[in-house]
Amino acid sequence: MEQLGEKKQVEALLSGGEVTAGPPLGPALGPLGVNVLQIVNRINELTSAYAGMKVPVRVVVDLETKAFEVEIGTPTTSALIVKELGIEKGSGNPKAEKAGNLTLEQVAKIAKMKLPGSYALSDSSAAKEVLGTCISMGITVDSRDPREIQKEISEGKWDKLFKT
Repeated sequence: MEQLGEKKQVEALLSGGEVTAGPPLGPALGPLGVNVLQIVNRINELTSAYAGMKVPVRVVVDLETKAFEVEIGTPTTSALIVKELGIEKGSGNPKAEKAGNLTLEQVAKIAKMKLPGSYALSDSSAAKEVLGTCISMGITVDSRDPREIQKEISEGKWDKLFKT
């Protein structure tokens, strides 16, 4: 917990859409005199799209007015890939065993989700980052090695899919 003038900040990694008033939020927010259930409901509303994934959440509470703001981060790239494929985890041996296959459109969707919190300057750069994660997880893209797709993006072959 960090003091911000007359505000307190609570940060936690929470399960999207499944937050309760119990630990870790309840004990951190309770002493601040806010309506914990109201905050929990707001977090669940904002994280429902990330059901089953760990989502970084920051709650900022104004100690005088008891007003609060909830800021939601983006789950990790690997968590988004796992969710998109409906698998439990990536491959334990990515060179020999493949854990799944994404379409290039799914890669683009994940890249768009990650772009706001990424150092990437464009959709195509964010997509290359997602493809890099696919390599380490043993995920193919359109039944091909993600490195091939990265090269094609660099060559401009997919500019229509990645507008920026």
